Parts: sequence; structure tokens; C-alpha cells
Amino acid sequence: MLTNYFPILVFIAIGIAVGGGLIIFSRLIAPNKPNAEKLSPYECGFPAFEDARLPFDVRYYLVAILFILFDLETAFFVPWAVVLHKIGLYGFLSMMVFLLILVVGFIYEWKKGALEWE
Repeated sequence: MLTNYFPILVFIAIGIAVGGGLIIFSRLIAPNKPNAEKLSPYECGFPAFEDARLPFDVRYYLVAILFILFDLETAFFVPWAVVLHKIGLYGFLSMMVFLLILVVGFIYEWKKGALEWE
């Protein structure tokens, strides 16, 4: 029983060894010449004007989550379009219900002002 897992253990050990070896090798041969300019904070081509540890506005996270949500849901369209001729009317109507729920959610978010950025 455990012999079935031995190749997985070997694979994990080789992965850790190669990863660790590359990290150690790069530390040994990489030049390390820090100066004030290299160690300074850098943001969009100009020095940072605020502390990087300030909290983000909650709206940023909300917009990001909404983008991911709608972006992932559009990923269902490609496989659906590929097999549409096989699934027929039932598959078409199922996707229309899915789109209706998606549009209702989008309208709700729009009316609540979740997509507004001040």
C-alpha cells in the first residue's frame, strides 16, 4: 500500500532539493551590493509619498472581488458555446437562466452603488 506513494515522496524530495539547491546556488554567486538608491521604496517611477502600511479602502476590495466574480463567470461561456449544439434547447435555457441571475446581481450592485468610485 505505501509503496504506491513512494514515487510521490521521491518527487517531493527531488523538488525540495532542486528548489533549495537553486536558492543556495543563487545566494552564493549573486552579487550583493546594496546602496541607498536600491534600498529606497519605489512606486510608479517616483518616491513613495505615504507609508506603504496604510489600510486600503474597502471599496478597492469590493471592486476587485466583483471583477473576479464577473470575470470567472464569463469563463463559462466558452465551454458552453463549444457544446451548445450537443446540449440543445435545455442547455441554452439553462445558460439564459444563469445570465438572468448574473444580470440581476449586476443591476443590484449598480443600484447599491458598489461600482461607484469617489
